Amino acid sequence: MPIKDIEGYSEWSKDLNALLRMLRDKGGRKFYVKYLAENDNSKNQPYLGSGFEALNIFPFANPYADNEKGRANFKAKLNFAWISDDGEESVAPHAQLILYPKYPEVRFSGFLRDCSNRPSSFMSKRMKGRVIFFAITDSGKVLGHVIGNKSSIKKELEEFLGTKAAEGVLLEIPYKDEKLIENTEEELLKELLRIHRDGWIKSKRLSRGKILKSCKASNCVGYTLEAELGIIPNGYSDPDFLGWEVKGHTVSQFNKFKSGVITLMTPEPTGGFYKEKGVEDFVVKYGYPDKNGKPDRLNFGGIHKVGNKHKNTGLTLTLIGYDQESRTIKDSSGGIALVSSKGQIAALWDFSGLIAHWNRKHAQAVYVPSMKDDVSELKYSYGNIVRLCTGTNFLKLLRAISSGNVYYDPGIKLENVSTKPKTKRRSQFRIHSKDIPTLYENTREKNLLE
Repeated sequence: MPIKDIEGYSEWSKDLNALLRMLRDKGGRKFYVKYLAENDNSKNQPYLGSGFEALNIFPFANPYADNEKGRANFKAKLNFAWISDDGEESVAPHAQLILYPKYPEVRFSGFLRDCSNRPSSFMSKRMKGRVIFFAITDSGKVLGHVIGNKSSIKKELEEFLGTKAAEGVLLEIPYKDEKLIENTEEELLKELLRIHRDGWIKSKRLSRGKILKSCKASNCVGYTLEAELGIIPNGYSDPDFLGWEVKGHTVSQFNKFKSGVITLMTPEPTGGFYKEKGVEDFVVKYGYPDKNGKPDRLNFGGIHKVGNKHKNTGLTLTLIGYDQESRTIKDSSGGIALVSSKGQIAALWDFSGLIAHWNRKHAQAVYVPSMKDDVSELKYSYGNIVRLCTGTNFLKLLRAISSGNVYYDPGIKLENVSTKPKTKRRSQFRIHSKDIPTLYENTREKNLLE
């Protein structure tokens, strides 16, 4: 199809609901908007926000380090397409995110190149008053639509957003059942109060097709809560409710809602001896005999914090390419590493892979305490005091690792060492519940009963 520039692109007379319905019919499930700066165009790369918060919104291909000319940047390809007024979908094959850790910020690039039906009249030059809409699909595709200053939708949008309209950052438009949701926090708290008042709830999970199934796994506390909220896991990120990541965690008593440990992510190493030789050789070299005396078994476990050599493994958790003083990434090819006393990298999690893992986290989350009863059947009861947390990104994760609040706590074992070795791998980064605020800009405690 020949490339064409659409003059008057998006100067239509339809209303905001009609635009969102069109994007929904194209597969959109989450909707965001950004007021473009006058100089945001294909040459200057539109700014998508400070820090790496935009990564909590956009599903992207595995990022890669770009150290060209000494720059410590990352690039990540987007599955992006423009949607025209009449619903025509046009893929932008070179669309990507560029992550600049130095500033830090994320920018949008390559969105017009080789695109068959591109809005160049709005996106290739300087222009005031434009607004770009992004719709995220369950499959991880990003749909884009841009309107100009003359569009009637802009005034309607400003009335809905109020003072937020001029902030110049990505803003979510909560849209469900063809309705705009004005206060997502209020809706979330209303549902959590209902769940709290329901008392003990039989363990379950919600599968695709909204089919309820029983759940007996260790992470059923989260699945049960998600099922109560009608949340179904999707293909590219953690499930959420109206843009809120919902995290259930077990406690012994509801008034001890800050107690316990929370697993943040479980990525496998992407480099080092572990990756090169395999988990079996890794445990043989760095593991230790089972502490409970189980015969013919080696373990690799224990809390590893940055800068502290572990007494059993002899390895030290280290941040390579991260400057702790300036709290910035200096080398995008670096990562988190377990290093031996001789300087050998036993295991490495490169920054690019970790960014992809942390992208599954949402910029706003609610932590809900739960008590468990498994005497006759597995049941959960959810507490009335929750924590509402907003504003996280990958750099905050690195800062928390650097300070020791987030640590590596593996549970790797090698059984039948001398006969038929059998491995079990579990690499996990964890945090004490009380330290959760270190991952966010703001944390508030809310009593649902007040």
